[in-house]
Amino acid sequence: MPADPLFYLATIVAVILIGLSKGGLGGAMAVLGVPLMSLVTSPVQAAAILLPILIVMDWISLYTWWNHRDARTLAIMLPGGVLGVGIGWLTAAVVTENEIRLIVGTIALAFTLRYAWQRLHVRRSGLETVPHGHRPLLGASWGTVAGFTSFVAHAGGPPYQFYALPLDHDPKTYTGSSVRFFAIVNALKLIPYFMLGQFDTSNLEISIALIPVAILATIAGAWLVKRMRPSLFYPLMYAMVFVASLKLVSDGIRHLIVAWA
Repeated sequence: MPADPLFYLATIVAVILIGLSKGGLGGAMAVLGVPLMSLVTSPVQAAAILLPILIVMDWISLYTWWNHRDARTLAIMLPGGVLGVGIGWLTAAVVTENEIRLIVGTIALAFTLRYAWQRLHVRRSGLETVPHGHRPLLGASWGTVAGFTSFVAHAGGPPYQFYALPLDHDPKTYTGSSVRFFAIVNALKLIPYFMLGQFDTSNLEISIALIPVAILATIAGAWLVKRMRPSLFYPLMYAMVFVASLKLVSDGIRHLIVAWA
């Protein structure tokens, strides 16, 4: 197991952020997990350590949000999510972590800038925007992107939110649907991760040691969401996606420049 204290500091902070996200505070926090740990270890090891922790968090979140969901969202997005995991598995040796960071970050940045432009338009015109209804083809497409980026870098939150947030569901409904989507996607990732050799004794020991932190952070996130007004919840979600997008884009560009140099 690593002896560097910075490794454990970065890992504990990453687990806390992901736990708050899994509790309901949005996928943007989860996106920060692998990049944060990548400062002190390889992205591959970071992803391998986090996956068992994510699955434990999923169990807690499923129990917490069991009575809240939108079946239509799941029916539209889950088939794409499964397909995305399969694509991620097949292309694991081709697509690099940094390319995925840049793609996910660019999507997330465009998403938040669109939201900011819409809010500015509402403020100037005085007319509220109407939430989007379900669009199956679009939802299936973003579900596929979410499954793929989740497989590669546990970064499926922004693509999922790109489709789900404009539906403007009640925060509990939104969170319950998101929890179910990623619980299934993360469970599917176990087999390919194992077959790709990403689990070893050292990584699993670290994962197990961090589970208590993960449980407490997940419960804290759920507690906050259940007490948060929609008028505060959605701006907070978009703000966190924006922060995550800047982090992903900057990391992706920096590492690609180094690789090409």
